[in-house]
Amino acid sequence: MAPIPTPPAQPHDDPESYVGLDAGSAESRARGRGWTTVRALPPGSIITMEFVMGRLNFEVDAGTVVRCWLG
Repeated sequence: MAPIPTPPAQPHDDPESYVGLDAGSAESRARGRGWTTVRALPPGSIITMEFVMGRLNFEVDAGTVVRCWLG
């Protein structure tokens, strides 16, 4: 049987540091810090709950990040 692959490490970053930033600046900062996927969502979006390593999610209201979480 093949070994289970080790997923890449996520960037050491505080999701709360993005709250209050405009969406464009938050995305640029996240990509610069090593996040491979950055997802901006409007408030109340229906999304799947699968966890994706290296993904950072933003809830964006009126162009400003109001919530941020991993995966």
